[in-house]
Amino acid sequence: MSELNAESQNILKTGTTTLGMKIKDGVILATDQRATMGNLIANSNVQKLFPIADNLGMTIAGGVGDAQLMVRYMTTEIAKYRMQKGAPMSVQTAATLMGAVIRNGFYVAPLVGGYDKTGGHIFSVDMAGGVIEDNYSSSGSGSIAAYGALETLYKPDMTKDQAIDVAVSALNASRHRDVYSGDGMLVMYIGPKGYEWISKDEIKVRLEKLGFKYPN
Repeated sequence: MSELNAESQNILKTGTTTLGMKIKDGVILATDQRATMGNLIANSNVQKLFPIADNLGMTIAGGVGDAQLMVRYMTTEIAKYRMQKGAPMSVQTAATLMGAVIRNGFYVAPLVGGYDKTGGHIFSVDMAGGVIEDNYSSSGSGSIAAYGALETLYKPDMTKDQAIDVAVSALNASRHRDVYSGDGMLVMYIGPKGYEWISKDEIKVRLEKLGFKYPN
């Protein structure tokens, strides 16, 4: 990513704007879809948001190769945990595991969100492996613009519908102010019944009602 000082500008990076919010009955995770290589837009349809279990999701920010490897590793380890323990991994345990893995040299700064027996949780994980829980968080080069929208619009008791509108508003702000963010939006809700993708058609309708245009 542009905001993470890579040794080489030729590294394929995710851009990017990712965000997560804890809401009334779960969490919302959302990202843009642009990948960059230096000042080049390398791809306009990148997946930066992944389910890693029925109750867990993560966003990716950083080197694309490291991020994709992290998604595969986390998905495998969480599945093994469930088979061994007979219960889903908690959000905090997943975030702590990811922080430990990142300390081995991964060039990523993800967000981890999900729902467990204690409710919804959002964690940010930095490139030193630090893990911080918050009501909302954003990562990537567009996070400053996204935080501006989140600071204004976020409320801890928001419904799913209200939170989706906040998420797309924050992504809309970042794509207008950050050249490394844009080209589509991915939004996921995770609650008591597991994860749910918000369709592109629904995102377009919501943006139109808010007075925004879909970015791609």
